[in-house]
Amino acid sequence: MANNNYEDYFPLVIQAAVALGFVVTTLAVTHILGPRLHSKNKDANWECGIESDGDARFPVSVRYFMTAILFVLFDVEVIFFYPYAVNFKALQLEGLMAVILFVAFFLIGFLYVLKKGALEWEK
Repeated sequence: MANNNYEDYFPLVIQAAVALGFVVTTLAVTHILGPRLHSKNKDANWECGIESDGDARFPVSVRYFMTAILFVLFDVEVIFFYPYAVNFKALQLEGLMAVILFVAFFLIGFLYVLKKGALEWEK
């Protein structure tokens, strides 16, 4: 194992400096070039050219949040298949068994969610 030198981290420091410089420059330029006159009509929120109606604080069903959380959970699961797909020849049967076990855990969780009715909108 080679010893790490400070020179090895120089590209990372340059990348971080460029990223920070971009953020600071963008914030400064938008502040300078941004609108200066404010009025109630000009600062009003518009969505697709339609004037807002009512208050943004309205009750949202818990089922909406449950569906969103479950989507994120099962969507992130797919990300974990990438390392297996890249190395499936090297992992051989042991890797296949690990992926089958991984899928089985999520399948059991999905069946539990279905049994509890978390994906049913009408009740």
